[in-house]
Amino acid sequence: MNRDFFIRLVERDCPFCDRNHQIEERKRYTKSLVKDEAVEYEELYCRCPLTDEEENEFVPAKVMDENLLRARDSYRVKKGLLTSEEIAEIREEYSLTQTDFSALLGWGDVTITRYETKSIQDETYDQMMRMVYGDPMFALEALDRHREHFSIEKYRKLRSRIVERVKSVGNKALRRREIASQYVLYEEESDLNGYTKLDLDKVEKIIAYFATYVSNLYKVKLMKLLWYADAIHFSRYGKAMTGLVYTHMPLGALPVAHDSIINLPSVRVEEDFINLDLCYRILPNTELSLTDFSLEEQQVLQLVASKFKNMNSKEIVEYMHLEKAYLETEPYQAISFFLAQELREIK
Repeated sequence: MNRDFFIRLVERDCPFCDRNHQIEERKRYTKSLVKDEAVEYEELYCRCPLTDEEENEFVPAKVMDENLLRARDSYRVKKGLLTSEEIAEIREEYSLTQTDFSALLGWGDVTITRYETKSIQDETYDQMMRMVYGDPMFALEALDRHREHFSIEKYRKLRSRIVERVKSVGNKALRRREIASQYVLYEEESDLNGYTKLDLDKVEKIIAYFATYVSNLYKVKLMKLLWYADAIHFSRYGKAMTGLVYTHMPLGALPVAHDSIINLPSVRVEEDFINLDLCYRILPNTELSLTDFSLEEQQVLQLVASKFKNMNSKEIVEYMHLEKAYLETEPYQAISFFLAQELREIK
């Protein structure tokens, strides 16, 4: 497989010919050690097409810095840390300069600059930056705590920006906190969460998928679709997709915090009455991108949607009641995913 690619021709000073002419810009995938960890990254370099000798490649200083940053970002991804680009995106969400972002968190003036250009943050600093993005109230409290680092005018401007973000996404953070508080007993990976930590972003995307591809989708049916998606993925790959924990309830498997889950801001719910009973209909609310899912996840979701799309809520509940996972657990007991390895006619 060719892992070396031509990008374009550019006019540049050539160190081999000692003059300016057209140079090939190219990229290749290579490996390097970062903090004693082997990582693969995309390396950019230049090639002189006029030089016949083997030594016809060179890397300008600026490009070398960019290559080093890509290598470090590859390490960050491997370790579950924010990349330099993601740090910049968090900062720009609040229209903060690098110095302002550092001051907001009570760090040295050049800390964020270093993280965006060359240094790798530790997990503690990484978590603080994530909290600024995920919880604007944390950002507001941090600003008030470190207000002495800002002029009165800048403090007011920054506070106004953060308050606007509190208004726009505060509800989402609140809902996520409610759900997280109910999952404190399930933070460790186990058979109850399918050896997957709770991923609410994934939950929202899966709900968007089912709302798009399954018509007349109501809350009860959605909860069963979530369980089947997690159960099938676990039976095939040894891990659930969402990290949700499901309990044995009269209407089948229900995830812990199910009421809060359907109240996440990205989930569009419409009240409906069926035979005088109040029901909650789930409607598409966000633009769905299949690239949010791996090929394996897409196959599982497609299988679940195809299998149950024509069943109503009552039918899917009755179907689920005959699953070994339901029959072999007590009412209100959490359902082990090990029991999901024997599913009815669907794997």
